[in-house]
Amino acid sequence: MEKKTTEIAIIGAGISGLITALRLEKDGYSPTIYEKKDRVGGRVKTDIVDGYQLDHGFQVLLDAYPMAKEYLDYKSLELQELLPGAQIFNKDKSSVLGDPLRNLRFLLPTLFSTIGNFSDKLKILKLNIELKKKSLNEIFNEDEITTLAYLKEKGFSEQIIEQFFRPFFSGIFLEPNLDTSCRMFQFVYKMFGTGNAVLPKAGIEAIPKQLEQKLKHTTIKFKTAIESVTDNGIKFTDGQLIQPDYVIIATDASPLVPNLRKQQLVWHSSDTLYFTTKTRKIQKPLIGLISDKEALINNIFYHNSLDTKLSGAEELLSVTVVKEHELSEYKLIQKVKEDLKIYCDITTERYLKHYPIKMALPKLNDLRYSLMPTETRLTERIFLAGDYLLNGSLNAAMISGEMAAIGVIQTIEKS
Repeated sequence: MEKKTTEIAIIGAGISGLITALRLEKDGYSPTIYEKKDRVGGRVKTDIVDGYQLDHGFQVLLDAYPMAKEYLDYKSLELQELLPGAQIFNKDKSSVLGDPLRNLRFLLPTLFSTIGNFSDKLKILKLNIELKKKSLNEIFNEDEITTLAYLKEKGFSEQIIEQFFRPFFSGIFLEPNLDTSCRMFQFVYKMFGTGNAVLPKAGIEAIPKQLEQKLKHTTIKFKTAIESVTDNGIKFTDGQLIQPDYVIIATDASPLVPNLRKQQLVWHSSDTLYFTTKTRKIQKPLIGLISDKEALINNIFYHNSLDTKLSGAEELLSVTVVKEHELSEYKLIQKVKEDLKIYCDITTERYLKHYPIKMALPKLNDLRYSLMPTETRLTERIFLAGDYLLNGSLNAAMISGEMAAIGVIQTIEKS
């Protein structure tokens, strides 16, 4: 089969779809991406509202991700580093906890922090060292228990679990109970310990935009909604039918493939709300954690603590909610403002935007780090890509996209 005439369709212009296209281009193919939205990025988006950059949910890139280092040009993204720590709000008080091995300014604040006891802080250092030595394959081959059970097994006190680990990792896992697999906890902890949490100067959407700009022989068709995919072709919602040689579904495939409709993914959801304030409660680029169990809000971040392309006239504050609720948008806004005042002594000026993210992260069991190209093949002509095949991370999205592309290439070469 001639490379120039082989028609490969990719459904979805998120991170997985863009990586799939880049990998296919590397071998001389010219795929077509079909995207139902009006721009690339999938769940990785940034809006401009009243002169402020608002990411769709509080998202960061962990620059230690192996695949990100391979596919992204960090220098041109102008990455801004968050400090390796957090300011924790608890019972009308706040204290700082950080990694003194990576930033000496955290040594004294961490030692004298009221969060956790001295034994907890030694255990954190020990865990840092242990995970730096452990390979990613070792982590993902371990028996799965919940993150909460793992932390208890490691001997951490109830206090530091509740006041640090739960709010910090709830904001990453987007679930408040630390039910997420210990494999994911160790993976993320290792990435934090060996690299930095960063944000591009132009917002998180700069990542997919950069990947899009790298594409030279790929056609992207936006605003193309798809009804179904079978080996007979792709049917669009307007009734059009096309029959490419191969299809790579780089999004949740269950609504599109008839045989998968009873196997729909379960998703973690979250809410992110943006406000302006006159001043910052946290001066440095540190995430703020709200550890009071009664609070609805989980974490906060002042985006103007970083250098951004657009910073607006006032301070920009994002607030993340991971707990389930049935509040209307109006009542949610009022509850968040109330929590900010009670737990953080923060008074907001203007409300800017609410992002209710119903499909934020896939809820998965038996997490994996990698897969073989043949494992991405669903039928004779259909392949799959997406972080849901492995674990909920940008790194996994990239791996799955690469493996799906290789799976198609190997199939073509054998035919």
